[in-house]
Amino acid sequence: GPAAVMAAAGREAEPEPGTGPESSRGSGPGPGPESSLGSEPGPGTGPEPGVQARAVRLRFDQERRLVCAEYPGLVRDSRKMLETLGGEEGISRTYADPCRRLELHFRPKDPYCHPVCANRFPSTSMLLRVKRRWKVGANAPPEEGGREEEVKYKMEILGIIGTTYKFQGMSDFQFLVMHTATGGSQMSMYNKVILHRPEHKEFFDQDLPLYIPPPTFSRVDNPVDYYYRPEVQHRDGYHPPKLSNENLIGLGRARRPHNAIFVNFDDPEVPSQALEAAVQNWRKFNTQAADRRAEEELKRHFEIRPIWSRNAVKSNIDIHPDKLKLLLPFVAYYMLTGPWRSLWVRFGYDPRKDPKSKIYQVLDFRLRCSTKHGYMPSDMPVKAKRSTFNYSLPITISKPVPQVVSIQDLAKAPTLRSTPHRMRLSASGYKLKKSAYIFQEHTLPPYRQMFYQLCDLDAESLRKIIHRNEGQEVTCTERDGWCLPKTSDELRDRMSNMIKEIWRKNKAGGLASASLKKKPLVPQEREGSESPEDEDDEEEEYPPSEGSENEMETEILDYM
Repeated sequence: GPAAVMAAAGREAEPEPGTGPESSRGSGPGPGPESSLGSEPGPGTGPEPGVQARAVRLRFDQERRLVCAEYPGLVRDSRKMLETLGGEEGISRTYADPCRRLELHFRPKDPYCHPVCANRFPSTSMLLRVKRRWKVGANAPPEEGGREEEVKYKMEILGIIGTTYKFQGMSDFQFLVMHTATGGSQMSMYNKVILHRPEHKEFFDQDLPLYIPPPTFSRVDNPVDYYYRPEVQHRDGYHPPKLSNENLIGLGRARRPHNAIFVNFDDPEVPSQALEAAVQNWRKFNTQAADRRAEEELKRHFEIRPIWSRNAVKSNIDIHPDKLKLLLPFVAYYMLTGPWRSLWVRFGYDPRKDPKSKIYQVLDFRLRCSTKHGYMPSDMPVKAKRSTFNYSLPITISKPVPQVVSIQDLAKAPTLRSTPHRMRLSASGYKLKKSAYIFQEHTLPPYRQMFYQLCDLDAESLRKIIHRNEGQEVTCTERDGWCLPKTSDELRDRMSNMIKEIWRKNKAGGLASASLKKKPLVPQEREGSESPEDEDDEEEEYPPSEGSENEMETEILDYM
């Protein structure tokens, strides 16, 4: 058939001299280390009518695990077949990642070849090798092919197939590197656009037709029914937010039913109380004593500090993240633009009218990467959450199906866990580490991009920059708020210099002592089990500290 079975552990043995063809097939799950299989010992190629086949017992090694790939083609050369799958090394990398699909390139030497992808399935099959032997008889008649009547079979179970890759999708459109001339003739451009060796300047200056094909044509390889959505229907009284950027794409979907109030910097007034729907929504699911304690604690925090980021709230209150989405619109409104964007503000409090709110402004800080700042992407002090150099096409990744959690289930089971374990302070709660929202002078940030409030910058030199105009605030601007112009730029420069100094000191210490190479710059306790992503972090010279799940931690999409 068109499917070929490939074993990851070992190759098939060559036929013994004097034997005929050999076939190998995978059978269904066996009863154990000893399997009873039918064998025909009699003459001819099949059992005679009324003769029952004799059963034999075969032993096999249960520890020998194999991997099967149902190849969508007739295999005549196993070497070329492995080359289309990326070779043994490529197959091993794919097998090591449970979320990666096995890619098959029918033109493996063509970088523009779009792959066909196989899904990964668990299986309990066996790889069975069957040999059929016959003796070549010298006195046999020519019309009988020179064979004797007796045929012997030899069977061997090579191992258990625990994983099977099946090619169930359709092949993507293929785009050849060709140019159609005016007369209709086709000209290959592979040797002109693919760099095989270092070339001189003339190679890059040659005049060629523009050739920029897309990396992929289809995001999915299985046919799906596409349902066009109707026009977005908003609730009565809804007004789209006033966006300062002219080219910003507007909202493409209706707001989610969390009933949060959004305020822009240009809005004349701020809300004094929550929407009735937000109140009813929270009261409906506020059924546990822990929920009532979290509500009182959050209100107390907003009385002390009127503006909070969500990470700051999650670092100070132990509450399920999905319930926090319902509680925040109950006690505060959300700022969309201005110096307090992406922050939650207590109802009735207008930071644009209070100069003391300067310390609650947000600072978008990002680690800089260039030779000017002392390090390149390969030796950045904080590991990136995603790498642009390891991009995978959408069809090559098999995303796990998310577990559906309803808010009704949250009311009945408050101990449900949905926050990744690596973000928790302890195994019994949902709190984040303090580094999720506080910047310390001798500590690296968790990720390359962080949103800090000015009051959470724990460094004396940074406080001096913030309070240079203390008591002299006159106007509140959308860019700088109550601070002096360019304050944010100066803070970023100073923070970047701090991180550069930390990196240099730790790098010098790492060169002096090889034992420090695998240790983080800031020792932090890692509790509980580690996820695969955390295991990769341990291999880095400067693994990130605990903190935000996402470097762009802004929850606006949870409510829109």
